[in-house]
Amino acid sequence: MKILITGGGGFLGFKLAKTLLARGRLGGKPITGMTLLDGAFPPSVKDLKAKAVTGDISDKATIASVCTPDTDAVFHLAAVVSGAAEADFDLGMRVNLQGTRGLLEQMRKCAKPPRVVYTSSVAAFGGELPPVLDDSTIANPQTSYGMQKVVGEYLLTDYTRKGFLDGRSLRLPTIVVRAGKANAAASSFASAVIREPLNGVDYDCPVAPETDVWLLSPGRVVEAFIHAWELPAEAWGTKRWLNLPGITASVAQMVEAMRSVAGDKVAKRVNYKADERIRNIVKTWPVRFRTPRALEMGFKPDPDVRSVIRDYIADEKISI
Repeated sequence: MKILITGGGGFLGFKLAKTLLARGRLGGKPITGMTLLDGAFPPSVKDLKAKAVTGDISDKATIASVCTPDTDAVFHLAAVVSGAAEADFDLGMRVNLQGTRGLLEQMRKCAKPPRVVYTSSVAAFGGELPPVLDDSTIANPQTSYGMQKVVGEYLLTDYTRKGFLDGRSLRLPTIVVRAGKANAAASSFASAVIREPLNGVDYDCPVAPETDVWLLSPGRVVEAFIHAWELPAEAWGTKRWLNLPGITASVAQMVEAMRSVAGDKVAKRVNYKADERIRNIVKTWPVRFRTPRALEMGFKPDPDVRSVIRDYIADEKISI
């Protein structure tokens, strides 16, 4: 079993790589090789039994070097994130669309159709939406990033229909709590409002306290990546995309959950300082879903926000 993870140097890609290597198997078969592609990697990549390739996913030669004919499994996480894709339209199109199309074309050269998990986003939805979305809600993105992700979903579905690969697209909620430094994603505040205070840093939250978020923890989403890959093709049928289950919480509720876990001193490190650019992006995103199909297929949400915070504290070995 030879695996390629694009975006393998990012927070989720790196966590996925470590999880898979610790398991040693995917789909019941031993992992015989793993390649990670990203623009940069953390120093600890040297400790992984994986090949780390620094490069651009939109470069054909780079893609040809990492997606070789014997590739069995692909986890496509590489992307220009929401805020950056909105600020730089050309960059988002080059990486999120051209890069995805180039990777799909390269997979057509594999000895047998590889199985692919593609990370999409709830940014697929926007405009006039029902109070609660479900599996019948039509994608109508209102950001460049959301549009690029939806187009990627359609590409993956059609390449699957043609028999070039076996694709599965997961629409991710906002992932909380992301360790490390903030990135350019508009949703970065949802992790920072917890991460920074727990690390002893005051944080100016750019959105209002009543702002709701549809969220999922890093541990649960990595489980979802692996589960999505291991499900048989017949479990997906012709609908190759899925809204992942999550939980809805306002920023104020997240701060209160942090207060209950870590104390008042930590929670008081959160302040509110409006950033209209971020607010205008975030307000287009849906925050309440019914996900019966995902639940029936075995995907799981987190129990509550407190458990998400406790998991982060345990993972990062934070003293409170």
